[in-house]
Amino acid sequence: MGSSDSIAVLLTGVGKRYDIVSAFAQHATVVAADPNPLAPAQYAAHFRRAVPRIEDPAYVPTLQGLCEEFGVGAVVPLTDLDLEVLGQARVDGLLPAFVPDPEIARGTFDKYETHLLLSRLGLPSPPTVLPGDPVDAFPVMVKPRWGSGARSIHRADDARAAEFFVDYIREPTMVQRFMDGPEFSIDVLCDLRGRCLNAIPRTMIESRGGESIKGKVIDDRELIDLGRQVAETLHFRGPGTIQVFRDHEIGLGITDVNTRFGGAFPAPMYAALPGRTYPELIVRMARGEQVEPHVGEFRAGLTFTRYYWQLELDEALQPTGRDIISPAGPPPPR
Repeated sequence: MGSSDSIAVLLTGVGKRYDIVSAFAQHATVVAADPNPLAPAQYAAHFRRAVPRIEDPAYVPTLQGLCEEFGVGAVVPLTDLDLEVLGQARVDGLLPAFVPDPEIARGTFDKYETHLLLSRLGLPSPPTVLPGDPVDAFPVMVKPRWGSGARSIHRADDARAAEFFVDYIREPTMVQRFMDGPEFSIDVLCDLRGRCLNAIPRTMIESRGGESIKGKVIDDRELIDLGRQVAETLHFRGPGTIQVFRDHEIGLGITDVNTRFGGAFPAPMYAALPGRTYPELIVRMARGEQVEPHVGEFRAGLTFTRYYWQLELDEALQPTGRDIISPAGPPPPR
């Protein structure tokens, strides 16, 4: 076990989230866990380890072994897939996972159950029904209940189109009112007591595959307050992202709740005040520090635009250190 000064963070399902892994690596020893040996984000970590798939009974014991080996103080998932498993492991005292209780993780993974949960708690959610139930008005969005990455989401302008898309999508679906207005995301972070530490809203200028690639951080008190209310009502622990539309008729409506880092992770990174980026705060909490809420304290007006990059690996899947651009990095300013 390492000392509190050399605390480690275990990131699971790192995939291609190189931005998040490298951000944590600036503040703590990072162990990246992923079953895929070609997951690019693992190469931003100090240590990378292959782990069983999430449904394997050895998954949690393997993570426990990594926690003991490296002195891990926080386990943070970067995907939806193991949220419920890690939530149960936290409740059982097996892992220091920064995730909500398993029932919240399970409920928010199912978009229809998310709607029921939000409605039951008095939080704004667009009218949503299952196929075959009456629809109040058109147009609607037909979407998978367990979808991600904006996969198989279709607008239907009448009942015939809705029936077609329900049959066309090869998985269970739901039918949700089309929200006619701008879309926003609110990136939140909670401590392990469920207190919201900050809520940073951003616009969705452009998204691709359900992931925001261009956006602007905004100072919108209604969205900030909603982010805090959702996070604390659902007892988030760790990061989360709330997707919301501001409809011209019904106002705010939450269309998705993710109890993990959002796709546009750079936005809250850039907007946070010095020393208060979400990775820094998680590392501090992993060391046992108490972080006080500072909701609404961030730099608004910042715009982010994202791009893709790659790594070259040798025959042993080790980084070669070569880059397409030499010297690496942007050209000097003119």
